Amino acid sequence: MNSNGTYQLYDYLDAGYTVIFDVSATWCGPCWSYHTGGALEDLYAAHGPAGYPGVSATTTDDVMVIWVEGDDATADATMLNGAGATIGNWITPTAGNDIQFPMANPAAATANQIMSDYNIGGYPTILKICPNRVVEEVGQASATQLYAAVGDCPAPASLPTDGALLQYLGETSSCGVADLVVRLQNNGTSPLTSCTITATEGATTVATLNWTGNLPTYGYQDVTIGTFTPTTASHNISIQITSADGSAANNTVATTIGLAGTGNSSNVVVKVTLDAYGSETSWKIKRSNGTTAYSSPAYTNAASSPATVPQPDINTTLPDDCYSLEVLDSYGDGFDSGYGNGLVQVWVNGVQIAGVSNFPTGSAASSAFLIDAVAGIEEFGAANFTVYPNPASDVLNVSFEALSADYEVAILDLQGRTVSSKSLQSLNGAQTIEFPVSDLAKGSYIVTVTTNGLTKTQNVVIK
Repeated sequence: MNSNGTYQLYDYLDAGYTVIFDVSATWCGPCWSYHTGGALEDLYAAHGPAGYPGVSATTTDDVMVIWVEGDDATADATMLNGAGATIGNWITPTAGNDIQFPMANPAAATANQIMSDYNIGGYPTILKICPNRVVEEVGQASATQLYAAVGDCPAPASLPTDGALLQYLGETSSCGVADLVVRLQNNGTSPLTSCTITATEGATTVATLNWTGNLPTYGYQDVTIGTFTPTTASHNISIQITSADGSAANNTVATTIGLAGTGNSSNVVVKVTLDAYGSETSWKIKRSNGTTAYSSPAYTNAASSPATVPQPDINTTLPDDCYSLEVLDSYGDGFDSGYGNGLVQVWVNGVQIAGVSNFPTGSAASSAFLIDAVAGIEEFGAANFTVYPNPASDVLNVSFEALSADYEVAILDLQGRTVSSKSLQSLNGAQTIEFPVSDLAKGSYIVTVTTNGLTKTQNVVIK
């Protein structure tokens, strides 16, 4: 089957096949080991297109396997007879065993384009491409494991109207207000122009969006439904397409959102464990105003996979603020795709206060945390410090327990400029300070309470 022929990826996707795509190099030892291990051959034989050479008569007829040489300098003869730096004959890797699924050695420009388009960071890279065009690394898995991964793909588009929620992309922890963000895809055969998306906690609706747009079949858009203010460590949020839709099976995603963890010291330790594709991983710690306080070093890929690779601890100092730990995966298939479970964690005084680990899909995930270097609430002298409502539109209340002292209560913008403040003398007991905020510009602010030279902060949104 490899002697000639043209095979179009989208032809198979449009026909409902999931494509397993192996990008290798003929000089790559791990590539050769996986190639000769037979996983792709077994997958192709049991599940490949009906009537194709080497495919069983009892095939499930829902998978296509394609192998591509990623090195732009490889000659055809190298694949066929083991010449040069290649390890062996890739078309006939074992005696009497011709590979039946398509294998391609593209011209240099095409090979480089494939490497760029699929962001290939090393060999072998085994990709699963679902009919809806979602691409995910699945690793050097067995035929059984690969077919199980195929089962995670949604059914091909067949209904005129079929909006789908692919994943939750918003914040899972917050010092104040969390944005609720989902990836909306059109899994219908007609353009998707409108739908209603609703977020609920139990029986309570927390946000609703009447989305309008124009998504073609398999087109997608990241959509912000609204905001949610967590008050406890864990809120179970369900997000669902609630308008008329052809299929309810792909209408819902769920997430857990909680209050950000708090550290009472400015001395922060960042602990990192990489998956095998470390070059795809980076992270940032961002301040509440969106600027970057700390960036990760450049990482490299592991020598073998699957593997987890612990990195040296990073020690840094962060002043009081609400921060966001953002972990990025440049390929877009998450922080674990069969290559080992990665993690990035923030620790203060031996306690983990934030972390991102093992997100299976997507290009990024985040976790908020609050640095508050005051040693203790009672020592500080403003117990039960809260601001409400949050978000606020007319009046903001600042509440705390005072301990016979003078206090300065202020609202600051994200550049640290005071927009409103009150000086209060000899306070004792429960206090509620009111600030009119209807004249303030909409956006994020910081509320501060200062006494005896010490300051506590909380973030608030004015809407």
